[in-house]
Amino acid sequence: MRLWSIHPEYLDKKGLVALWREALLAKKVLEGRTKGYKNHPQLKRFKEFKNPILAINSYLYWIFEEGKKRGYEFKKNKISVSKPLKEAIPINKGQLKFEFSHLCKKLKKRDRTKYSKICKKIYPKTIKIKPHPLFYLREGGIEKWERGKF
Repeated sequence: MRLWSIHPEYLDKKGLVALWREALLAKKVLEGRTKGYKNHPQLKRFKEFKNPILAINSYLYWIFEEGKKRGYEFKKNKISVSKPLKEAIPINKGQLKFEFSHLCKKLKKRDRTKYSKICKKIYPKTIKIKPHPLFYLREGGIEKWERGKF
């Protein structure tokens, strides 16, 4: 499960659709409607938020909005939030850079057009990488819950 901290606009079609499905699974976990993934490290930031269900629904809302821009047919009735949170959960700048680099490696293999459009333009330059709208940036390295290669 990868619940990206980067803005959904950076994801290719495969990545955005996978994120939608994985975030829906995360929602089920946080609602106690599934037994798997209960201790998944990327859920920690949602669990620590004062209202984890509102946080994951807001996370899903912004993915839905990106899908809508692209003409995808994600089902809005899967999200139970009338007004989504924005900039509610902190994320380390190092984590954002790590995830963007990770995405670029994936895009280089599966979507050369998207790779050229965003990775060559932004990474490794110092252009600001946008976080998912639910997150706000703070100083720091890669998050402790991250399992990727550093």
